[in-house]
Amino acid sequence: MRLVIAIFALLSAAGCAVNPVTGQNELSLYDETWELKTGEQFYAPLRQQQGGDFVLDAELVDYVQEVGQRVAGHADRDLPYEFEVLNSSIPNAWALPGGKISINRGLLTEMNSEAELAAVLGHEVVHAAARHGASAQSRAALLQGAVVLGGVAVGVATEREDYAAVAMMGGMLGAQLIGQRYSRDAERESDFYGTRYMHEAGYNPEGAVRLQESFVRLSEGRDSNWLDGLFASHPPSPERVENNRRIADELGRTGILGEERYRQKTARLRALVPAYEAHDEGRAALAEGNHELALSKAEEALSLEDREAIFHALRGDALASAERWRDAERAYDRALALDQGWFYQHLRRGMVRAELGELEGARRDLEASLERLRTAQGHYYLGAVERDSGNRQRAIEQFRIAAQEEGEIGQRARQALNDMGITP
Repeated sequence: MRLVIAIFALLSAAGCAVNPVTGQNELSLYDETWELKTGEQFYAPLRQQQGGDFVLDAELVDYVQEVGQRVAGHADRDLPYEFEVLNSSIPNAWALPGGKISINRGLLTEMNSEAELAAVLGHEVVHAAARHGASAQSRAALLQGAVVLGGVAVGVATEREDYAAVAMMGGMLGAQLIGQRYSRDAERESDFYGTRYMHEAGYNPEGAVRLQESFVRLSEGRDSNWLDGLFASHPPSPERVENNRRIADELGRTGILGEERYRQKTARLRALVPAYEAHDEGRAALAEGNHELALSKAEEALSLEDREAIFHALRGDALASAERWRDAERAYDRALALDQGWFYQHLRRGMVRAELGELEGARRDLEASLERLRTAQGHYYLGAVERDSGNRQRAIEQFRIAAQEEGEIGQRARQALNDMGITP
């Protein structure tokens, strides 16, 4: 009964909000302040969790951002829109509240025109502009009978500004926001208004039709890589294809397709698909404990492109698995010389340096890793470095953070605390 009263009071306080895109009234427990703060808080760590920013081809990134801003300029809502390309082979794109949008390089290689790119980015712009993330979280809050999700309170700033717990545990709220399956109405809105935005920006809505046709074909093929990516949160269907055809007919199939320009801008990335495939095969081999095959695949990828940091990181991981610590350190050195931005290379070199007994270097690397993304591994290994350096209190602090994790690292952190005579 108390819960019912609390929810009723919450609904009364929240009232209705106007969808800035459709103009319709809808229930929302979260205001624009929440949207902007949530997008700002989770954008960087979620990009870190999903491969980091793609830095190999700056011209391509600039191109994607140019198209994104061109489309966003016609949105019904003024937000601080941002567009980033992530270094992941999974074909995916997502939007956080507040206009923070990402697209994976794995999706860029599956499209054939600038108009298709504009359709994808326009779709994500609508998710942000129409407050779909806030609406989905409002429904989730009501279903759960809760007004607090992931440490973020409804309508107010969280009292606990320590972001470590959220990010370390996988960014519960952030993961929900980009992994949630939108309602059919939300997908229809994003298709309709996203196509309108791209057309107003000068693109041919035929791109949106071709995009959905491709998605349906790929989903029918049941490629697990695709099913784990865009289709998990944006399921394609023949209905969506027909809707896009109808929208394109209404708007008129005129404007830029941009096939040649798109091929030119993505030429380098397309040429490197075999290298990224070798990298992904190496990652799979490493997960199965086959470090020799992983090393071979890393070398294969590097033979095609030695300026890609993640290829060097894979090589370092394979060497570390074989306990070739010094060789692994050199591989991570090369990865970091190419890309300082991603947490992973800092974390792994810090772990290797800890194995080598180079505690000061390990500390610097692990702290750099945690500055980019709070992880249980980072806290655990930094705790071990502090313990081995004689800094007992600092070690306890780091182990206690890592001990919140439920998996193997959390168990090791709790054991480390027990060994120090501390109750986790």
